[in-house]
Amino acid sequence: MKEPLEGRTVFLLQSTVAPADRNLLELLLLADACRRRGARYIVAALPYFGYARQDRRVSGEEPVGARLVADLLACRCDRIVALDLHTAAIEGFVSVPLLNLSAVPLLAEAFREHRQQNQVLVAPDAGAVKPAQHYGELLQLPVAYVEKMRRSDREVAVQAVTGNVEDRVPVLVDDMISTGGTIFAAAAALLEAGARPDISILVSHCLLVGKAASRLEQLPLRRIITTDSVPEATKTRHPLSACTLAQLLADALLELSPSELG
Repeated sequence: MKEPLEGRTVFLLQSTVAPADRNLLELLLLADACRRRGARYIVAALPYFGYARQDRRVSGEEPVGARLVADLLACRCDRIVALDLHTAAIEGFVSVPLLNLSAVPLLAEAFREHRQQNQVLVAPDAGAVKPAQHYGELLQLPVAYVEKMRRSDREVAVQAVTGNVEDRVPVLVDDMISTGGTIFAAAAALLEAGARPDISILVSHCLLVGKAASRLEQLPLRRIITTDSVPEATKTRHPLSACTLAQLLADALLELSPSELG
């Protein structure tokens, strides 16, 4: 670091994608270095918040990784800026102010040129219903949702499809694609319910881990529109395009007033 930091506000931009442990540690070390150089205020901007899915224990044996990461960041950072956290409950874990941005308007605008009157926006689980409704307002399209039951970290079962999807073109919307299990199960249920075999996906974070690639290859997939919160997402055979988050993040950081920065 060659710039003087004494008494200044520092913005650290780091997406804690895989390898999440390495990227998280690098961010914490950078924050510590800035603090020791006299930075007055440190803002950690995380386009993707790693470990966000570990927000609760299921069997009683797992760590609550989201809480642990929040505590670690709060040790050296005065504020956190994130994008489409997996669950709003994470905001309750953090002991410093957290700004949770939404990529929904950005992705909706990117999808607008593909919009058709016979499309239906589909939330693949209950957690995606609110974003789906937001997409619906922006794109003026109807919304349906899939009721699922999670059997394990990688397997889900669909219980019902709520909403009219018959003979409609489905547009699945979610905060992320991880292993692809939720998207795959939802797509299969939609096709069985009479939806057209022409699927689009709008997703903030495209992780594509495990069997995700092979699962998506089995679907009649027209396009995936995502963000660049996961840089490696563009290195795939799928019809994928990534919107840059640069302006969204820049605007959010610039809007932080001196009073908000402490």
